[in-house]
Amino acid sequence: MKEKQICSICGKELSKEEMHEFDGKILCKHCLDRETALCSCCGIRIWADDSYGDEYTVLCKSCYNDYYTRCERCDCLLHRDNANYFDGSDIPYCDECYEEIEDESSIRDYGYKPEPIFYGKEDMYFGVELEIDCGGEIPDNAEKLENIGNKKRDHIYCKHDGSIHDGFEIVSHPMSLLYHYNDMNWKEIFEKAIDMGYRSHNTSTCGLHIHINRDAFGSTYDEQEIPIARIVYFVEAHWNELVKFSRRNIDNIMRWASKYGIMENIKNTYDKTKKGNLGRYVAVNLQNYNTIELRIFRGTLNINTFYATLQLVDEICKSAINMNDYEFEKMSWLDFVSKINKDEKPELIKYLKLKQLYVNEPTTEEAEV
Repeated sequence: MKEKQICSICGKELSKEEMHEFDGKILCKHCLDRETALCSCCGIRIWADDSYGDEYTVLCKSCYNDYYTRCERCDCLLHRDNANYFDGSDIPYCDECYEEIEDESSIRDYGYKPEPIFYGKEDMYFGVELEIDCGGEIPDNAEKLENIGNKKRDHIYCKHDGSIHDGFEIVSHPMSLLYHYNDMNWKEIFEKAIDMGYRSHNTSTCGLHIHINRDAFGSTYDEQEIPIARIVYFVEAHWNELVKFSRRNIDNIMRWASKYGIMENIKNTYDKTKKGNLGRYVAVNLQNYNTIELRIFRGTLNINTFYATLQLVDEICKSAINMNDYEFEKMSWLDFVSKINKDEKPELIKYLKLKQLYVNEPTTEEAEV
């Protein structure tokens, strides 16, 4: 007597007429209809859980990649022919979100990139992206912060960021380190943001990203690659110290600013970096044409921590420019911090002591926000 077949999902005994084969499994009609679906585009049958569509549209992976996308802001499914894009941006939006963003003049869309204005008289410039959360994605609040930062000149603008739950991103034009200290009223901006209920350190996702102009490292692309390779090596070689400095937890680090993986020297580390194709969510993002971006730091509205972070990045970059590969590979963390000028970078020295990354001397900790 022939052994009866049973449904792989519900266990029902099936006659030959009741059997349906899919993906190497025997299914009854009920389980076939419940657990699988036909792609709305090409008609191929797939597991329902593998659909790349929404509750109304079933899509296989291939059809989604070829014909569909998602709104950057609300994540709704969009046919590529129906997506909206702002000038110079390849980021898609649905009709509703596109119209809302147009109306929210103080919070630009994520793809907004004005022509940079350089402030200061040095060769190296730092552009800041500071994420703030918990106070609402409210255009009036963004406008208040912009009014403070742009009293004299166009220093900052605010942008939507999909990784932020209830806030936005403050972005600065590139400024020299001295300009950030002496001419940019960050302290006043931070105090106003805190007063309106925003937080940056005390959130689950906010980061402080710092862009450095590539031409600070040399006049040609090949010249620039040499110190940039040293910067990547420095971050990999001193990962534990930098994670401690960053204030990020390991989960956030791996999600938003992961490491590449160190090799035995600068050249091999950078070769691995260039071949890794890990995207922009890495500690040193090399995907921008005109800048490199350090993404490892947690956000902050503490002005002294903010200054210390800028000073650390400045110190790393200048060391990479002024040292050769042999010196850089042999440099320990203690060697690195010992040569920092205490008078020029007092906030950095104090912060390093606070985190026990310098000399373990007593120091007063300030609250992070």
